[in-house]
Amino acid sequence: MKALIGLLPVAAETDQDSYSRDLFAGWFDADGNGCDTRCEVLAAERHDNLPGLPDGGWLSLYEGYSTPDESELDIDHLVPLAEAWRSGASRWDPARRAAFANDLDAPESLIAVTAATNRSKSDSDPSGWQPPNTAHWCTYATDWVTVKLRWGLTADPAEVTALTNMAAKC
Repeated sequence: MKALIGLLPVAAETDQDSYSRDLFAGWFDADGNGCDTRCEVLAAERHDNLPGLPDGGWLSLYEGYSTPDESELDIDHLVPLAEAWRSGASRWDPARRAAFANDLDAPESLIAVTAATNRSKSDSDPSGWQPPNTAHWCTYATDWVTVKLRWGLTADPAEVTALTNMAAKC
């Protein structure tokens, strides 16, 4: 994990004041099957065998909470859109921003989590927020770095320190 973190280009965040969520596309139906990005993530992450949920449901890994009710869930951009913007997405064209916002090609990019936890995370990087479920830290840190590398995004020094500290517990 340390080697992976070491691959991140380190740079101060930029363009903080010019971010607007409207610069990233909302959910769309990439394959034309009538199911938008939110629907696709929920379908991919639905479990049939969660304890206490005989009809199935979802597991929000950030806090280890299971629910049969998809309305309790948000689809989290693991690397939040605002964080991506500050880390290099401000230089992307609209098509690349839309692809990032709807990235179904890498399952770690978008995950179903409780709305409350997603909102507590907001647009923070790991220096400002980490999953309450510490058993998920290794996966979270690995996925964070993977998404940043996949999209050519930078990490600021505090973010790298937080990721390194999380990785030390793996």
